[in-house]
Amino acid sequence: MNDFLEISKEQEIAETKRFFVRVYGWMSMALIITGLVAYRTATSPEIINFIFGERFVFYGLLILELVLVGVLVGAIQKMSAMTATIVFVLYSILNGVTLSAIFFVFTADSISNVFFITAGTFAAMSAYGYFTKKDLTKLGSILIMALMGLIIASVVNIFLNSEMLYWISSYAGVLIFVGLIAYDTQKLKKLNVIGNEGTDEDKKEAIIGALTLYLDFINLFLYLLRIFGKRR
Repeated sequence: MNDFLEISKEQEIAETKRFFVRVYGWMSMALIITGLVAYRTATSPEIINFIFGERFVFYGLLILELVLVGVLVGAIQKMSAMTATIVFVLYSILNGVTLSAIFFVFTADSISNVFFITAGTFAAMSAYGYFTKKDLTKLGSILIMALMGLIIASVVNIFLNSEMLYWISSYAGVLIFVGLIAYDTQKLKKLNVIGNEGTDEDKKEAIIGALTLYLDFINLFLYLLRIFGKRR
């Protein structure tokens, strides 16, 4: 009996590792797509004029991004794995288009440097979330409430244009997303269904996990860029 339980535990650990390999694989693919699209967009005057020449085009793309995330999160159970994949890839493309704006605000060297800082931070915090025995549920609840406050403060600052609030929200954003990376990694580890490896449900779980960590990575990158990025 003990041998059976031990084998089952070993199988669970092995399956969880393979699940995270898929999650990080999808996430890495999305980041690569976003980066390539952002760079290609920034180096094409025609595309730039089309997107940023008219406000409604840029804001329309932002709204479409939100719609895609909402559809993917809210309706993924009704989708096939192929449909979920297409929506995820489309979102990463659109995000690359809108993120191309950073190339006009910050130098290419500083964008590259901050990206590697973000990657190192992400790796460390995701590893912590994966291996720690400490339950991060309470921390996650606090971070989510803090994130809501951060969003409200950011919206308010659009009208106030306060430099102090800008810097406070920048440092708060870094702390919040550093914590969320660890929390979301642990949450995915707990939510992974053991025994459905290779099924459509397993693929969709990996895509949702990749989307979650992708969003954490992108947001951490943007807040770090606000602090460490060298402006043109």
